[in-house]
Amino acid sequence: MTVVVRVPEELSARVPAEQRGPGLDRDAVRLLVSRGTEVSHHGFAELPRLLRAGDLLVVNTSSTLAAAVDGRIGHARVVVHFSTRGDDGRWAVELRDPDGRGTTRARAGRPAGTEVGLPGGARLVLEEPLSGHGERLWWARASGAEVLGVLREHGRPIRYSYTERDQPLSVYQTVFALPSPDGTGSAEMPSAARPFTARLVAELVSRGVQFAPVTLHTGVASAEAHEPPYPERFTVPEASARLINAVGAGDGRVIAVGTTAVRAVESATGPDRVVRAADGWTDLVVTPERGVRTVDGLLTGLHEPKASHLLMLEAVAGRTAVDRAYEEALRGLYLWHEFGDVHLILPEEAPHAERCDGNSW
Repeated sequence: MTVVVRVPEELSARVPAEQRGPGLDRDAVRLLVSRGTEVSHHGFAELPRLLRAGDLLVVNTSSTLAAAVDGRIGHARVVVHFSTRGDDGRWAVELRDPDGRGTTRARAGRPAGTEVGLPGGARLVLEEPLSGHGERLWWARASGAEVLGVLREHGRPIRYSYTERDQPLSVYQTVFALPSPDGTGSAEMPSAARPFTARLVAELVSRGVQFAPVTLHTGVASAEAHEPPYPERFTVPEASARLINAVGAGDGRVIAVGTTAVRAVESATGPDRVVRAADGWTDLVVTPERGVRTVDGLLTGLHEPKASHLLMLEAVAGRTAVDRAYEEALRGLYLWHEFGDVHLILPEEAPHAERCDGNSW
C-alpha cells in the first residue's frame, strides 16, 4: 500500500483539459516525472524533450465503446455497463443503479435469470458470475438485437460521479484508437494516451522516438471495490514484437503508454524476455513479485489508493519511488482520473542489460 490514503475530491479532473479554457488542447495537462526517488514537474507538451532518440512508446490502439445503456428490470431503472464480449457471444456486464445525478452507483442483488429490457426491444438475461471471486460482473446473453448495434444506437460512454457531465464519445477516443475489425473495443478509455495530439506525435517522431502499436480491450473497472483486472482480449502484432525486441537489445528504452499496454506486452513476453506475436486472452496481473520482463518505463494516469494498478507501478519502479511520486502529486495538487494529469516513470540511468524481475533498479 502506498502513502496515498484518500484522493481529495477537489483533485478529481471533472472535465477534459481542452474544456478548461480557451485555446487549450488535450496536451494541456501536467506531467509528473520520476526517476527512482527523483521527481520533477513538467507540462505534457514537454514530453518530446524528456524522451530521447531510440526510445519506443508502446501504445494501445483499442477504441472506446459507448458501453453504458439504460435498461429496466421490471419497472426499475438500471444502467448496464457492457464490459467484454466472450468467445461464445455472451457479454460480461455490470448492472448499476442511477444515482439521480446522471451517474450510477453499485447495485446489490443480481440473481441468475434476471432479465433486463434494453432499448429497441432487446433483452438481456444474466446467466452466471464472470468469476468465482465476486458477483459484480455477470455473463449475460442478449436476444432481440445485436449488442454492438444497441451500443451504437443507444449507448453512451461510461461515466463516474467525479466527472461534471456526459461527454460525446469522441472525447473518450485517443489519437491512437483504431476501429476493431469485429467492432469490439474498450468499455473504458485507455486514458494514459489521451493527452497525445497529432502534433505532439509528429514532434516525437521527428526527434527519433518510435511507436509500437498493441491492442488490449479494457473491461469495466471496479469503481468501488478496486478488484484486480479480469481476463481481457489483447493482440501484439509481429511487427511490434520485433520492434520491441530490437529496442530492448539496444540502447533505447521501452516505455508503455498506460497499464493496458504493459499488460499486453508483458503477456506476450516469455521467460526468456523475448516478445512474440500474440492474440487471445490474458489473465496476467503484473505485481512486484512477478516483475516486468520487457517494459523499462511507464506513462500512466494517477491511480486511486486501492487500485490494483498501483502494484504494476511498483513492479516497474519499486514501492519507494511510487510513494515518493504520489506524495509529490498530492503536494502539487495534480488532478486524478481519466481527464487528469499523468505520470511518467523512467528508469534510473543504469546499464540496460541489468533489467530483471522485481524492483532491482
